[in-house]
Amino acid sequence: MAIPQLGSLVGRLRSAKNSAPSGGATSKRTIALFAVLGGAGLLAVVAWFAGSRIESPADAAARTAPPTPSPILVPIEQRLLSSKIVTRGSGRFGLPLPLSISPSALKSSPGLIATLPLRNAQIAEGGVLFTASGRPVFALEGKIPAYRDLVPGISGEDVRQLEQGLKRLGYDPGSIDGVFDLQTSIAVARWYKAKGWEPFGATREQLTALATLERDWAEANKAKLSAAAAVLSAAPAVDSARATAEQSNRAAAAELAARRAELSKFGVDPEKGISQAIESERARADFANKAAEAEVRSMMAERALIMLDPRQPDSARAAADAKLALAQASASKIKLDGESAVQTARSETLMVAQRIQVAEGLVRSTRLEGEKAVRAAIDAQKLADLDAKLAAARSDRLAADLDAAKRKIGVQVPVDEIAFIPALPVRIEEIKGVIGTPAAGHVLSVTDNQLAIDSSLPLEAGSLVRAGMPVEIDEQALGINTKGVVEFVATTPGTRGVDGYHFYFEVRVLDSTTKLEGVSVRLTIPVESTKGEVMAVPSSALSLSADGTSRIQVQNNGTLEYLVVKPGLAADGFVEVTPVRGTLSAGQMVVVGYKTPEKAAEAAPESATRPK
Repeated sequence: MAIPQLGSLVGRLRSAKNSAPSGGATSKRTIALFAVLGGAGLLAVVAWFAGSRIESPADAAARTAPPTPSPILVPIEQRLLSSKIVTRGSGRFGLPLPLSISPSALKSSPGLIATLPLRNAQIAEGGVLFTASGRPVFALEGKIPAYRDLVPGISGEDVRQLEQGLKRLGYDPGSIDGVFDLQTSIAVARWYKAKGWEPFGATREQLTALATLERDWAEANKAKLSAAAAVLSAAPAVDSARATAEQSNRAAAAELAARRAELSKFGVDPEKGISQAIESERARADFANKAAEAEVRSMMAERALIMLDPRQPDSARAAADAKLALAQASASKIKLDGESAVQTARSETLMVAQRIQVAEGLVRSTRLEGEKAVRAAIDAQKLADLDAKLAAARSDRLAADLDAAKRKIGVQVPVDEIAFIPALPVRIEEIKGVIGTPAAGHVLSVTDNQLAIDSSLPLEAGSLVRAGMPVEIDEQALGINTKGVVEFVATTPGTRGVDGYHFYFEVRVLDSTTKLEGVSVRLTIPVESTKGEVMAVPSSALSLSADGTSRIQVQNNGTLEYLVVKPGLAADGFVEVTPVRGTLSAGQMVVVGYKTPEKAAEAAPESATRPK
């Protein structure tokens, strides 16, 4: 090393000094000696500094090796875990509700706005929202907006809302049945008068319509009576037609029977169609013809005898010729008379047969005419019945209309004098109408006194929040700390003024006395929690083993060992754990990490610089 060599050099210099001669030569040698000594000392210092900066690989490994770490232990806790969503929102009163006034059919034109309320004014049930042409516009509670005039005789849910409001205001409308009856009219009149207004009665148009209905009903009732009288006279007409038809049928039948009896005199065989009268005349004619022919033959024989007897004179021959001619003429006449008699019998028989056919046709036509007359009488009766029914129906309908019109002639509520609002009282939010303009359309906007908070949720949290969930509302800087409940959650992102990466939701404030209008507050919503206290460890205590199971490292009798667990809900930096095997207890220590001792870390460089 450098230090022993320096000592040897100094010793040699000292011995040289002692043995050296005196004088100038000695001084020069002394100076040279100290110069050499100074240079050697400088070399020694340089060599020592360089040696302190050079270390062996073993020394370097020993210096850089980490110190033994020590575990960081915390106790296992038994606690209630709750997962929360924290966001911000802005307070407001309920969403503005526009009040639109519909024109009334009871009035010829909308009234002109005369007075308007001040913004933020409170309107209770039964209060006047504004006035138009000397008429009020009242506020009543109801979910169905006013859409028609409320007049006596009508019914519906809007009438039920009116009755309920009158009942709450202390004006008994009778049964709450949704029917605008006399008792409802009386209650409306009392309400108007108590507020200093005249009730709205019957209009000129309603009175004119009533008079027209009365006239129409009187005419219809007269027609009804006439139709009833026609029905009464129609029944005897049917009986008379039937009796006349029956009498005509009997007369035609008698005529037919007489003709048939007349035909029977001629001895007509109905099966063979042979008339005995014709046959009798024919037989008689045949007999007469034969007798005449016999007489002619006799005359011819007698003439022949005369003609052959030469003794007979010419007068005898002439007489014989005359007798023969007379006999022949008589035979011809007898033949003609027989044929005429047969023809006469045939003609009379045919005539009787034709009379029978006429009688039969008369029977049929008489029957048809009788049936036609009876049918006509029956049709007339049915028509009279129909006319009577139609006249009665028209009379009854007009009577019902007249009754309804009479019931409507009373106190009524025009649609432009009432506004149904879902919840009262309300505050005036915005005034759209202008004094002097028609009271129609959007005149006012109101809000309820229920405080609400508008807020939004990120997309991943939208499905976790549902209506009805409790909400913690606070703002430490303003001293606000109250509670609310989720009222509404949008199902589509980007609605109600939020961007497309958020869901809008509304919180209803339970304490309406807190001043939150226009204030930004923090909202905390617990979206999931354990049913009770559970074993929980910090999230850093949980690790994943090679087989995919979760585990924690616990201290047991001074030693550390791993325990397989089933993780549950994670919230506020803690995780619920349930041991797969074994047990866990509150207070038992669990490893959440390791730390290196600070002193060992600081001493390591110093030890490496010490000479060996």
